[in-house]
Amino acid sequence: MAEKTKRRTSFNLSYLTKEGVSNVWSNRLMSLASVAVLTSCLVLIGIAVMLFVNIDAMLENVEDQNVIMVYLNDELTEDQINKVGQDIRMIPNVGLAEFVSKEDAYAAQLESMGEDALLLEGLETNPMPDAYKVTLTDLTDYDNALKMFSTIENVLSVRGNSDLAGQVREIRTGVTYVCIGIIVLLLAVSLFIIANTVRVTMYNRRLEISIMKAVGATNWFIRWPFIIEGIVIGIISGIVSLGLVFGLYKLAMNSFGTVFSLFGTSSVSFLPYALPMLGAFIVIGVFAGCFGSIVSMGRYLKEHGGSVVSNDNDSE
Repeated sequence: MAEKTKRRTSFNLSYLTKEGVSNVWSNRLMSLASVAVLTSCLVLIGIAVMLFVNIDAMLENVEDQNVIMVYLNDELTEDQINKVGQDIRMIPNVGLAEFVSKEDAYAAQLESMGEDALLLEGLETNPMPDAYKVTLTDLTDYDNALKMFSTIENVLSVRGNSDLAGQVREIRTGVTYVCIGIIVLLLAVSLFIIANTVRVTMYNRRLEISIMKAVGATNWFIRWPFIIEGIVIGIISGIVSLGLVFGLYKLAMNSFGTVFSLFGTSSVSFLPYALPMLGAFIVIGVFAGCFGSIVSMGRYLKEHGGSVVSNDNDSE
């Protein structure tokens, strides 16, 4: 008896799943509308994500250029210079500490001055101190790092740009919040529109639903094909959305590539994000489709589950 019940349940799920897949084509006009709505929202989400990724890359490039110069006292021995470098690297958040000798610093200064370098020809001694060029891994603890560098023995002075670091942090935080807000808003819009689209679909098929209820079909027997439809629509929307995002992103990068060169960087390649984005699109699409189907079907069955209705065309 248990085996018979198990086979019957398996048959029902297989039948209802096939029915749900076939209904996508049978109701292709509404399915196309659902795919179009969901694809539009997913494309906007994808564009927002890639915009955030590129802005984050530009800000990271600015962070890399925002170095801290740690100047050393004069006439230090090689061991003392190395000791300062070790102390700097032991400080948390230090990514790179590169030693810059006074000779290299003086040569770089002359080169940057161009023809004005003739003004320094009368100097008998090199006025530049030895220094360490330090890059931090994260600018969130920038001010504290400056204080810690100043306390190191044989450090003459420390030069950094706290204002720029603070502005970069604020911009990155603002961009993150805006992108998250856009993604959440678009996801909510997707769920709302899909739920209403499913309600329209159910209204068009109200006679079919009412007949199933009249012959004793359970609510889940009725719900399952709609859920499968939502899953299929979500998968199709995810695949189509990825292709559209890739095409639009490539077109945008070809048009605005010069903007990135102004910041000394280039646009982020889409390929490393293609597979994760496809997975995210399919998950969001399936979730939106299933959620819309379950919620709308639940409301419909609660309101009209006990009544048998006829199509307007049948009554005429």
